[in-house]
Amino acid sequence: MDDEMPVADLRLRSVVFDCADPRSLAAFWRRITGYEEGTVDDDWCSLHSADGGDRIGFQKVPEVKTLKNRVHLDLSSLDEEAAAAALEAAGATRLWASQDPDDPFVVLADPEGNEFCVVRAP
Repeated sequence: MDDEMPVADLRLRSVVFDCADPRSLAAFWRRITGYEEGTVDDDWCSLHSADGGDRIGFQKVPEVKTLKNRVHLDLSSLDEEAAAAALEAAGATRLWASQDPDDPFVVLADPEGNEFCVVRAP
């Protein structure tokens, strides 16, 4: 296979979180991103950006989260600390903050423990 060529005509459709309560988790992410509702039911919920380009899905699974995510979202903000504080007020939990002035970010968890970052970026 040629390393320069993509496989078929693939493109990223969405990032999906496994979770216990898709409706509740989708409501949290909708509140913090401003994304619009797509599908909403007991086993699957989805959100999308206003232009329909970015999508987040929430899929009900029977097992609970036990380990660190292998994939996470990075959200950007001009002020990562102020954004993190607002996210905490919305239900996120602060896990850690970088002390590196050249790489400022805050690691948080959503209400089901999925880690995500707020990164300082213009």
